[in-house]
Parts: sequence; structure tokens; C-alpha cells
Amino acid sequence: MITNRWSDQIDSITQSVQANFGHLTPRQLNWKPASETWSIAQNLEHLMAINKSYEPVLKSVREGTYTLPFLGKLGFMVTLMGNMVLGTVQPDRKRKMKTFPIWEPAQSNSADDILEQFIRHQDDLKNLIQGSNDLLATGTIISSPANANIVYKLETAFDIIVTHEARHLQQAREVLSAMA
Repeated sequence: MITNRWSDQIDSITQSVQANFGHLTPRQLNWKPASETWSIAQNLEHLMAINKSYEPVLKSVREGTYTLPFLGKLGFMVTLMGNMVLGTVQPDRKRKMKTFPIWEPAQSNSADDILEQFIRHQDDLKNLIQGSNDLLATGTIISSPANANIVYKLETAFDIIVTHEARHLQQAREVLSAMA
């Protein structure tokens, strides 16, 4: 099954989140080393917001109501944009990125059960991806939920999602290290 690679990565990230942060109190999960830095909880909220924003896109594709932007009809643009976005979400974090406003985490403390929410979310994400084999087989192209002019293959979207999760796992680990 083509979706196994993403499911395996999601499982690995989920296990890392549990191992790294499962012992922390809600106060520790919401702690920030600096005002411009996200807390561990904010990193998790951000990931859930981004991943959930793909659900309406895929629903629209399935229902036949999705309208592919013009740029999505240009194969070279689909490849170029997909590779560009994937390059920006790599875990090495050499370049700091500002997120789109729709994906900003809450500025106040996150819910006390943020880890449980994230774990449930990861299962939902795996189900969403595993249920997309038919769309992957047809080379479905979508646009970013944040900007209709950013287009890429669904396969690339799933690569972006799991790579982005790894990036924020690393960012959250850095916050944990700063607590010590």
C-alpha cells in the first residue's frame, strides 16, 4: 500500500512526541523560552491546524466540487511549487519561516489534554491518508489550503505534512532542551 510510508512516519513522530513530552505537565508544555518562540503545545496545535485544513480540500475533491486553479494545469508549476514547499519544511530549520495566519497557534495556554488531542489527531491523519489511495493512484493535484495559487500533487502534500511534522518535533525538542 502506497500510504504505508506516511503512516510509518506518522507513527514514529507520534511515538517521539509521547516519549519526549508525555511526562511534562500542562505548564511545561505551554512554557516558552522567549516571546517569539512557540511552546511545545503551540507546535502541536500548529500541526493539527495545518493537517486539519487539508480535510475540506480532500472532501471537495471526493465530492467533485473541487476546482483546480489554472496553475494546477501546468505540470512544471505543480512540480516546482511542490518541491519548493517541501524544501521549506525540512527539519534542519536553517531558515525560520512565518506561517500563514490560518495556521497560527493560540497565543494563550493550550488545553491540558493537548498531547491526547495530538495523538487522536495523528490517528485521524493516518486514516485520511490511508483512505486516499484512489486519489494518489490518479495523480490528484490540489492547492494549499492557505493559498489557492500554491499547487502540488496530493502525494507531495502528504510528504509536506509528515516532513513538516518532523520539523516541528525538532523545534519542540529545542524548547524542551531550553527548559533544562
